Amino acid sequence: MIPLYSTSQIRKVDEYAINKLGIPGIVLMENASREIFENAQSATRHLNIDKVGFVCGKGNNGGDGFASARHFANAGYNVFVIYLGSEKQMSPDCRMNFNIIKNISATVKNIQIRNFTSVSSLADLKKCDLIFDALLGSGGEGKLREPYPAIINYLNKLNAYKIAIDIPTGVNSDTGYSELSFKADLTVTLGNFKKGLFIGDGSFFSGKVVKGSIGIPEELYENDYTDCYLSEPEDALNGLPVKRKNLHKYSAGKVLTAAGSGLLPGAAVLTSVSSLKIGAGASILCFPKSIRSFVHKRLGEVVVHPYEDNGTEFLKSKNLKEIKEKIKWADVVAIGPGLGRDPETQNAVFEIMKKYKPKITVIDADAVYALSKSRFKKLNLKNCIFTPHHSEFANLIGINIRDLQKDLFKYGRNFSISTGSYLVLKGAPTIIFTPRGEAIINSSGNPALAKFGTGDVLTGLIAGLISQNKEIEKSVITAVYLHGLIADILVQKRTEFDLLATDLINNISLAINFLRNSLV
Repeated sequence: MIPLYSTSQIRKVDEYAINKLGIPGIVLMENASREIFENAQSATRHLNIDKVGFVCGKGNNGGDGFASARHFANAGYNVFVIYLGSEKQMSPDCRMNFNIIKNISATVKNIQIRNFTSVSSLADLKKCDLIFDALLGSGGEGKLREPYPAIINYLNKLNAYKIAIDIPTGVNSDTGYSELSFKADLTVTLGNFKKGLFIGDGSFFSGKVVKGSIGIPEELYENDYTDCYLSEPEDALNGLPVKRKNLHKYSAGKVLTAAGSGLLPGAAVLTSVSSLKIGAGASILCFPKSIRSFVHKRLGEVVVHPYEDNGTEFLKSKNLKEIKEKIKWADVVAIGPGLGRDPETQNAVFEIMKKYKPKITVIDADAVYALSKSRFKKLNLKNCIFTPHHSEFANLIGINIRDLQKDLFKYGRNFSISTGSYLVLKGAPTIIFTPRGEAIINSSGNPALAKFGTGDVLTGLIAGLISQNKEIEKSVITAVYLHGLIADILVQKRTEFDLLATDLINNISLAINFLRNSLV
């Protein structure tokens, strides 16, 4: 896994390098500018870049921009630099690089400098093929105030390749939240990876993220504990079960899926089939008797265990006695997809959760809803895995979704720590929270997954993997990564428009083989 750090952790390492190791800040800035220049050239080598624009602030992020602009000018590019504020307002290292580039501009013709006074000062940037955001970096906090919103809106409308230095202006480097941000194609983050670049708005506005070394030993970051990580293919491969030669269908993992209703029968099929396709030896689906013919037509290997619903087409508390032996039989129970939100169904879900713990349980969709309004606080949730999307999770813990999105880390961690459960917060990207309070950001997936049924497949993948190796955390990491990887592989041959949940199920083996072959 790739460790991700908070802004305060990055600053602490910077200060240690300057104050204890004796590396001057101006040297770190020069190292950063070289990394920015080289990464920018690598990313745009396929483009015809002639004119390069920089918008620089008054702090060290602006200094990185001034130093980088010098490298582009020295390499023969036509460079336009717009700077905010006055020389007196600049940080010392920023001022030094500003004076260098100002002096150079007086002797060469391929670099022009202009002080920002209004949006019209940005007019030269219309000519540019490449534009850099060096306004605030990770030092920016809180809501942007003018002139920053006006500048960002202007820059985002320009037709040029855009690069953010350290972090796009407007993105919170710790939470990833933004009300307005520079939209980058590439972000060269300095020192080490920041959490906010990979979640929420940050993951959208940052584009591709690369790390630019500033000359600080990597060991200094490794010595500072972090509780946030980005998953890698190796992590997914590590969670795949080893199939022993003496396996039989019941020792290979038993999954019980309690899902589906008259209104939403398809979800039950997707979840129960997925658990088998990921390797579980046995999968049983508990389903309303009055509509069992629907799923029988779509299920081959999955066994259907119908319960008497008297034509209502949904689960009730009284059905528990019909399915209790199957719950006891299962290694893992997956509950929720397509169950519906009838009050009787909600009560049945609560009763299952209350009576059959600490059974490993994957709680999705309507089962998440059934435990909202603080009902989950009355339960023992050890060995539970919740798989809500953002609005479902906000409803579960009783907050506004906007508040949730301002700090996904805080709410996700608090929930998992307080309940002792795992939280798979589905989104772009999906984040896994552990009972220890760690956050693991999934690095696979694309917009093709934003479609009905894909979440039901993920529930089945999680349940099926856990049933085989009995290791919750490894299984969840692998299931989430594989889920996204299948979509990543398929969109290379198809598009993000036509991918369906059944396509994910039918190509599980493709993703597994891809992992195995690429990591040999």
